[in-house]
Amino acid sequence: MNISNNVSSITAHQTLLNTSANNIANVNTDGFIPKDTRITDNAGSVRTNTREADNNGSKRSQTDLAKEIPNEIIAQDATAVNVNVIKTQDEMLGTLLDIKT
Repeated sequence: MNISNNVSSITAHQTLLNTSANNIANVNTDGFIPKDTRITDNAGSVRTNTREADNNGSKRSQTDLAKEIPNEIIAQDATAVNVNVIKTQDEMLGTLLDIKT
């Protein structure tokens, strides 16, 4: 059992959550160009790539709440799933150790 994939997924989704929260916090900041975080699977490990979003030339904040709010929900749900998987793996390992002794 390997929990490193779950831990890397939690870390990646935390980065997504942080980026999204920063974008939402700056929704009323004139000229703000939000960051865009992409999550990818790289040989069994989850990675993030954060970059500045494309500038559309607006003098107002370019934060799109229709994108950011779902990103918050996705990050929350993905973290909860990964935590449950880690708990299940821990319980299974405990059971195996109990059987062995």
